[in-house]
Amino acid sequence: MTDVSGGAPLLGEPLSIELANTSYAVRGHLREGLENPQQLARWLHDVRLLPAVDAAAVDATAVDATAVDAADLAATRALRDAIRRLAAATVDARPLPADAVDLVNRHAAAPARWRELRADPEPGTVARSAGGAVATALSEIAADAVDLLGGPRRHDLRACQGPGCVLFFVRSGRREWCSHGCGNRARAARHYARNRAT
Repeated sequence: MTDVSGGAPLLGEPLSIELANTSYAVRGHLREGLENPQQLARWLHDVRLLPAVDAAAVDATAVDATAVDAADLAATRALRDAIRRLAAATVDARPLPADAVDLVNRHAAAPARWRELRADPEPGTVARSAGGAVATALSEIAADAVDLLGGPRRHDLRACQGPGCVLFFVRSGRREWCSHGCGNRARAARHYARNRAT
């Protein structure tokens, strides 16, 4: 697990799961990774959805936090909570909550968006939309949730089995935990339980 300056872990998961994982646990206590607009701006920058003030800036402190306000934070948290509910239902093979589906679909549909080619500092693409930067980012995240939870990869979505962990991940191979740290804690807990039983 890599903590970013926004306060939330980044695990290299699909965007929608990265957002879901901004509500995480440390030693069994729930934590909020998006406490304020500045943390949201940092997180959006770290997942490459919000550009730095100066595109050529290498300094990570150059994030345009003024582009994010309290309403953006509330909308992001609502989308995050909806995705968490959908992920939990998917993992548990329960029906998807209709209100969470509606919220994700609303974000995925608005605003109109497209991808543009960037040439500088190196070739790449950037998401653009008729809306603001955060609305565009939330639309990208919601579209990712639609693809993940409505496609075949939903069968690979897992809840981490690490003690006290509340994170989700997309399984590859025989992976059972969101990170090596959770895997180590789970193995240590099993070892302790075996030794205690004997």
